[in-house]
Amino acid sequence: MKWLRRRGSGDAGASDKASKSADRKYLEEFVSTRRGVEAYVEPQTAVSATSVVLVAADGEWTRRPVPDAPTAFAWAHKQGIPCYDVNLMGYPKRMRECNGSG
Repeated sequence: MKWLRRRGSGDAGASDKASKSADRKYLEEFVSTRRGVEAYVEPQTAVSATSVVLVAADGEWTRRPVPDAPTAFAWAHKQGIPCYDVNLMGYPKRMRECNGSG
């Protein structure tokens, strides 16, 4: 799966590949070390890339950039976790409660 390419110059290609690999490994570790993880895909905006937010059963969450929504949905399916469009579903209450703003 291709991950988000970051803009840069020079030897950025090698560091971009390492960064994308590190993001993917981090997300996979998050899924494997927490229970009840769900994915929420956030659309690209003028100031941020498309991203995926993983939310565990206890409300702990993390966010990482992805190339696009179809890639995020395919990755979540491969991981065996539910994946939702945040524009349709919103964020889960447990995530807001974990932040202390719910």
